Amino acid sequence: MTLLISTIAAIIATVIWYVNPKARQLKCGILIWLFWGASLMWLGDAIFEYAELKAAYFTPSAADMLNDTFLGLSVVVLALIIWVVYMLITDPLGTLKSELFLKQNENESKKDSFKKAN
Repeated sequence: MTLLISTIAAIIATVIWYVNPKARQLKCGILIWLFWGASLMWLGDAIFEYAELKAAYFTPSAADMLNDTFLGLSVVVLALIIWVVYMLITDPLGTLKSELFLKQNENESKKDSFKKAN
């Protein structure tokens, strides 16, 4: 399940990046690298686990599938958190900068109007 979830997330992120120019501006490439890296990691894990278990690899218990599902979702969420933090730090569209600058200008204009009133 971890391999399946991370691969699906990688494919979805790749398609979004490919068809949407705005996604390229938002640095979705970082997200794609994270998802495909996780997929390759889980593929390696699956290969070694198959070598150990053989046919039993394809008949996991319900508890194992549930644990793998939670682990796969956790990996996707962690990648999204890393991407959001990266977005906040780099601010590719200048949104944070413009908002902070706007707030700074508002505060300065309030101070100026207060000084003029007094």
